[in-house]
Amino acid sequence: MINYKFRENEILNEIKAYIDGTYDEHYATGKIQATESIIDDGHGTGFCMGNVGKYGRRYGKKGETPEEWRKDLMKVIHYSIIQMFIHDKEHGTREEEEIPDYRDLPNPIIDDGVDWSRAPSRDSLNDATPEEWDKASRMAFNPNGVSQKGRR
Repeated sequence: MINYKFRENEILNEIKAYIDGTYDEHYATGKIQATESIIDDGHGTGFCMGNVGKYGRRYGKKGETPEEWRKDLMKVIHYSIIQMFIHDKEHGTREEEEIPDYRDLPNPIIDDGVDWSRAPSRDSLNDATPEEWDKASRMAFNPNGVSQKGRR
């Protein structure tokens, strides 16, 4: 047995419990989640690495307690793990049969409350104009027209 100096075993168990918790209630409906569509459209690396940067920079700034700040570290790790999955799929660093198709897995990102059935279809977005992309983005990230000013 390894004598971990930095509680790695405990922290890994905590990370697994955190990720498991993101699967609890949000994926029972079987609908495709945003992260799956983003990966399918070839933007998974940008999405994951953008979120790693976002939550890394936000650490210690959002929330008032160290426990709240720690949640951002969990998100950095979670998005990093998803990116490792994407990396392996894209670069063939593991045998194909070892890597499950992510479309067969629940999406590990917590449901964001967006009604994705109102979003344009994936095919229509592939041929969308910049204005249509802008409209779809505004709808996806602000579906009710609520001001995002001052929010992180």
